[in-house]
Order: sequence, then C-alpha cells, then structure tokens
Amino acid sequence: MSIPSARLVRVLSSLIDCYGPPDAIRLNNGPQMVSDAFTEWAAAKGISIRYIQPGKPNQNAFIERFNRTYRTEVLDAHLFANLEQVQAITDRWLVDNNEYRAHESLGGLPPVQYMPRVTLAPIVYQPMSI
Repeated sequence: MSIPSARLVRVLSSLIDCYGPPDAIRLNNGPQMVSDAFTEWAAAKGISIRYIQPGKPNQNAFIERFNRTYRTEVLDAHLFANLEQVQAITDRWLVDNNEYRAHESLGGLPPVQYMPRVTLAPIVYQPMSI
C-alpha cells in the first residue's frame, strides 16, 4: 500500500513538532516523495531532499535494512487472514523492536533508550489505520 503525499506531510510534520526539522531527508523516488505537495512542504521547512538514484536501494541502506528485517520477522513468518491481523502483529513487532530489542547501531540500546531525553513534545505511539 502506498502512502498519499498529504499523509506523508502530516506524519513528517508531527515528527518535526516532536524532534525539530532535519537538515535533509534521503528517500526514494516514489510518487508521494516527488509530489508537489511534499516538495513544496520540504522547501517551506528548509529541508533539503536527497533522492537516491533509481535502482540503487543501497543508497538508502537504513530503510532497506528495516524492510528486510520486517519482511523476515513479520511478513515471511506469519500467514495472515486479513489486514487487521497484519496490523496487529506489526504493532506488537514495532513495540518490541523500538522498546526492547537492542540495536547494534545504537550501542546495544533499544531506540527509546537511545532517543534524546528531552524532546519538544511527548511521544505517543499511535498505530497506523488501514
């Protein structure tokens, strides 16, 4: 399922409200990422867009690693009856991945322990609606 550009802008805006704006975002050339709505939003926020070259997913290795892990541990590990089941299992996996699992790239800490202790707003996990 693809994410509409308006939703992408909404989610990134809420992340900026919490963490502040990044200098740049690296992403692929998906339709929502090259849309006028997204590129105009990024320009208004002063965020540089760094697109990867088509066919070069290794230029965005972080998300490729996430995709591989998610595919292996969720999508390939279960037989799903419906989208609600996919969402429920994904929600549990995200909590485990972000709150309990040590990440080597974060010095052996789970992401919630690695995050800065002071944020601009409290972080509230809300599962994505399908």
